[in-house]
Amino acid sequence: MRKILIVGAGHAGLHLAHGLLTHGYDVTVITGQSSTEIRTGRSSVTQFTLPTSLNHEREYDLDLWSVLCPQVRNQRIHLYPGKDKPALSFVGRTGRANDYMVSVDRRVKMADWLEFFEDRGGKVVIHGVTVTDLDYFSRMFDLIIVAVGHGELGQLFDYDQSRFSGARPRSMAQALIYDVWPDAGDDPNVGWAASAADAGNTILMPILSQEGPCHALVMVDKRGGPMDAWPDRPGPEEQLRRMKDLMRRYAPEYYERIKDAALVEGFGSTLTDEVTPQVRNPVGVLPSGGRVLGMADVVVTMDPYVGQSWNNSMHCAKAYLEAIMEHGDRDFDEDFLVSAFDRFWEFGLHNQLWSEMNSTMWDQGDLPDYFHDLIDGAQRYPEIADRWIQGWDHPPDYASWLLQPEEALKYLAEVRARNGG
Repeated sequence: MRKILIVGAGHAGLHLAHGLLTHGYDVTVITGQSSTEIRTGRSSVTQFTLPTSLNHEREYDLDLWSVLCPQVRNQRIHLYPGKDKPALSFVGRTGRANDYMVSVDRRVKMADWLEFFEDRGGKVVIHGVTVTDLDYFSRMFDLIIVAVGHGELGQLFDYDQSRFSGARPRSMAQALIYDVWPDAGDDPNVGWAASAADAGNTILMPILSQEGPCHALVMVDKRGGPMDAWPDRPGPEEQLRRMKDLMRRYAPEYYERIKDAALVEGFGSTLTDEVTPQVRNPVGVLPSGGRVLGMADVVVTMDPYVGQSWNNSMHCAKAYLEAIMEHGDRDFDEDFLVSAFDRFWEFGLHNQLWSEMNSTMWDQGDLPDYFHDLIDGAQRYPEIADRWIQGWDHPPDYASWLLQPEEALKYLAEVRARNGG
């Protein structure tokens, strides 16, 4: 039985650990935090479990919360051109038929997955890990996968600008809140996402927190931008006050929904953070010459503008699981490590291209000309709005239309023709 060590108990690492355990591998997860410490620890920025990811979780009995979690079947987009121009808006379905997406507080999800992994017979070691430790472990395991990217372990993986060089430092703020007003005519569990020319991006999403269903208000801007209002790391109440003020200025429809909101009780109802999206070399070299494989956020740090971190994590875990199973009893040499990452990068590259479009679409002071035609189409024809939103689940689809002006306008013309102009 092949022995595999996964360092880190995050979304990607635990998803892969459960998959490997199901298929008969001897899997050990080593993490610096117990499930109790994860459950009571610092919060993380809200992420989505999109329909495809949710179905993959169900394959390994990992969808533990759908009966409790708000089920988001529709997503409303707002675009704020600024300069007194009217906001643009459309709504689309998050999936086909009965599909939906959910959002679960990372502390709940990772703690439950870690406990479930141990209940199923997986080995869990609670201990910090150094590069020296990995050198020692490399003699005990057939393969080591690093799923934690901070500190000295992250320094094992060099930045790789040949794959992606669009790094833009981001500032993030989040508040978990109650008493969010529903919008007239919308389902209470519709998700909202906005992009403003004068500021950054905003997400208002129903979420399952440790205290039960609530909403997450997430704001992301370039570092030093108008919505980077947190250099003094304000206390929770002051942070929420500033967030409301920013919404009043840059996203008034959002302000109307959250103006009476109150923070969820308990530790971790707010956070501020900074991140710089990067792509790194997936192979880390240990002092002894041994090789380890980085995964998900360790080697592809997603731009929080597009909320794709967990989608990336799932696809990385799936790609690595398939690569490991197909590799059989052969050595996990550097060629294997590179090919496993390349298998994931077939998806990850499209996520980066989608992120790049979101990061640059206001650079000329307004949306690209063809975007106005597409938004008008999304407002008139549900199939365009649905395809736009469902691209979050499968960003490679954007390459065939949304990211290509000529193809986008061709698709729009086809839809108009099918619907009588």
